[in-house]
Amino acid sequence: MDQAADTGKQFDEVIGLCHKTFMSKMGDYGSAWRILRTPSITDQIYIKANRIRSIEEKGTQKVDEGIRPEYIGIINYSIMALIQLELGPDHPLNLEVEQADRSYLKFAAEARSLMMDKNHDYGEAWRNMRRSSLTDIILMKLMRIKQIEDHSGKTFVSEGVEANYFDIINYAVFSLIKMEYENN
Repeated sequence: MDQAADTGKQFDEVIGLCHKTFMSKMGDYGSAWRILRTPSITDQIYIKANRIRSIEEKGTQKVDEGIRPEYIGIINYSIMALIQLELGPDHPLNLEVEQADRSYLKFAAEARSLMMDKNHDYGEAWRNMRRSSLTDIILMKLMRIKQIEDHSGKTFVSEGVEANYFDIINYAVFSLIKMEYENN
């Protein structure tokens, strides 16, 4: 199997883990996350990415929850943000489990397709990157999203928030692949 095929398989396994977590939390909490405005979701992702960076820099942690759940949270919150953007503020807050599941899988498939296209063009360059660089890129993408949100979603030449959320999903997946499948 070539490396690109490995990447697709590894992406599917990581997203499967994230999807399972998302669906379990839907069972526990329902769609309570729907009350969050998109900037609040962006801030939740920021908290998780910033914690990862803090642990990477300090080399220790005091809260007994590792980096892995934070990356899973980054992926799931990013997909929640995409669902929120698609539904809009006028959609009822209660989201049926089946609809949430369909939307989750749709956006995960879009992220995978984008990742495979970019991976083709960039030649698996992410595999030679440090995981700490992937964390920094996630934080940069979040800063871009915050800037766009602070300007009411308007950009002059840049991609919108959706493209940045997709990139965040893919960089977080790459980080989890590096953690799960590679010895760093």
